[in-house]
Amino acid sequence: MNHAQLTALGRALRLLGEHGESLTGDTPDAKLHEVKADIKRALELLETTVTTAVPTTRCAEHPNGPVDENAPDLCLLCETRRRAARRAEINGPGARPRTAGPTPSRYGVREDRPQPQQRWLPEQWTGQEWQLCGTPRRDRHEAELYINAQRRGPRAAMAYRLVHEFTDYEVLRVWGTPVKVDIEPLGNL
Repeated sequence: MNHAQLTALGRALRLLGEHGESLTGDTPDAKLHEVKADIKRALELLETTVTTAVPTTRCAEHPNGPVDENAPDLCLLCETRRRAARRAEINGPGARPRTAGPTPSRYGVREDRPQPQQRWLPEQWTGQEWQLCGTPRRDRHEAELYINAQRRGPRAAMAYRLVHEFTDYEVLRVWGTPVKVDIEPLGNL
């Protein structure tokens, strides 16, 4: 609803309010026809300003959502959320229905544990520490090509290394010599 529509609708409703206050038992028919015309005008203004469908629920979040007649706000989506919260209060969070079967192992099932992943991490020496300088790669050759491209770039680091990650870390190869650089000028004098 834009400002002009809002202003016109407000004026029409205020006029209807004035008509309501001035009605008495001996109001002439001409005045009642004028009230009827003003009511029609206000309804036409409402027809032009309302663009959405009639809400099916009383829910502000899902006004046109599915209806649940038993919910206080008639919203099935919000009522489903409330029911789940009530069940969690009674059963405890994350409670699942018990299934007949063996007691699960405290160490989990093999499919629950992630499989070991092998990656190659390109790192660069910043003068203080080794820092990841690119996306971890699944292919060693691709990671080495990436480091070689970085070394030839305009802002190459002092040293690079390739770290093999397979449940643990192992440094595979180092390019250049990492030298500890003091971050304070003149060596903290």
